[in-house]
Amino acid sequence: MPSFRKPTAVTALATLLLRAATLVGVSSAQAGTLADSHADTIARGEYLARAGDCIACHTMPAGKLFGGGRPMETPFGTLYSPNISSDKDTGIGKWSAREFYRMMHTGKSRDGSLLYPAMPFASYTKITRADSDAIYAYLQSVPPIHQPNRPHELSFPFNQRQLLRGWRSLYMHEGEYQPDPTQSVEWNRGAYLVEGLGHCTMCHTAINALGGNSPSKQFEGGLIPMQNWYAPSLTSNKEAGLGDWSIDDIVDLLHSGVSRRGAVYGPMAEVVYDSFQYLSEDDVRAVAVYLKALPARSGEAQQRPPSVAVTEEQNRLTPLGKKIYDAQCAICHAAQGQGKLPNFPPLADNQSIQMTSSVNPIRMVLNGGYAPGTSKNPMPYGMPPFAQTLSDEEVAAVVTYIRTAWGNHGTPVTVKEVNELRSAPIF
Repeated sequence: MPSFRKPTAVTALATLLLRAATLVGVSSAQAGTLADSHADTIARGEYLARAGDCIACHTMPAGKLFGGGRPMETPFGTLYSPNISSDKDTGIGKWSAREFYRMMHTGKSRDGSLLYPAMPFASYTKITRADSDAIYAYLQSVPPIHQPNRPHELSFPFNQRQLLRGWRSLYMHEGEYQPDPTQSVEWNRGAYLVEGLGHCTMCHTAINALGGNSPSKQFEGGLIPMQNWYAPSLTSNKEAGLGDWSIDDIVDLLHSGVSRRGAVYGPMAEVVYDSFQYLSEDDVRAVAVYLKALPARSGEAQQRPPSVAVTEEQNRLTPLGKKIYDAQCAICHAAQGQGKLPNFPPLADNQSIQMTSSVNPIRMVLNGGYAPGTSKNPMPYGMPPFAQTLSDEEVAAVVTYIRTAWGNHGTPVTVKEVNELRSAPIF
């Protein structure tokens, strides 16, 4: 992914402001202050755009910054992100700050058309006008990319935008974030980032048949249909969420991509790479404080199967799985799955291994991957892919083994589950 570039228009803009100020009788000192103020707004907008992870959707891998065109597979068809660069013909160069805020706040484009909820406007509505204006100023400062938007490819009736009115009546609730006076300033900052700019519920809350997030299931985790990864629970449930994570563990994972509890891979690795690593220590800690305070949801805890209920499939796969693990995995993750920190996470008593969904461990064995390279972890260790060397049955066997060995209480994995994920996109 390309990195954000420093705005090239700031110096030129400052010169123009100085000249304009001279014409209207404003002193050069006042004009300099005005130019500095605008530069500060742009810098703040860049930071906020990072917090909102705008680059993830609006920039193609190895593509031009904010040129759009990134495909997003959904159960309803393929959506393509729009160009949000400063180009006046194909981007948002002709938009006003007011029009940009209306889009963020209401989910309506400049021409009044309703946006599809792949754009997280249900979260962005919580953003303040000042923050929206800063993001707008930043986007207007980046180089224009002349790239026409690609039409969405949605099946009928999902290509009928008027149907979005029904979706919005259920899942869209306009309104800026209102601080909770009973909570600390730090907690409220974390809530603003998580619920608003970070739009964390988009992935960490299960998506229902209508493409919406149920409020009663917020942060309980769910499959990301567009990417075929499972976003784990973020609640304080000790069985499936962050209940026994420390604040420092959460901060380490979000800021560097690795912690003593594990590492991020898949879509979350992209989020850390493009977004969280650039946030201040204070903001990341505020996010951790808010997440740590989320209540455990009733019924969220995974049920431990009785120890005697060992299935025939598990009995069949376990010996083969252990053989593969000892030959391929133990060198990094250790014989008893204890891992070798800080580079190789433990597999024993690892929540991500034991979740009800087996999608993530299957994908890690098939696709491998690296934690993101960040300023705090510039040379991450990775895991090789085994899709070309292990059969579906062998992958099912080794994943079943690590989900059930060393006291882990995951369930066996089927050959069919592995086969269905072989063709899944990596991101």
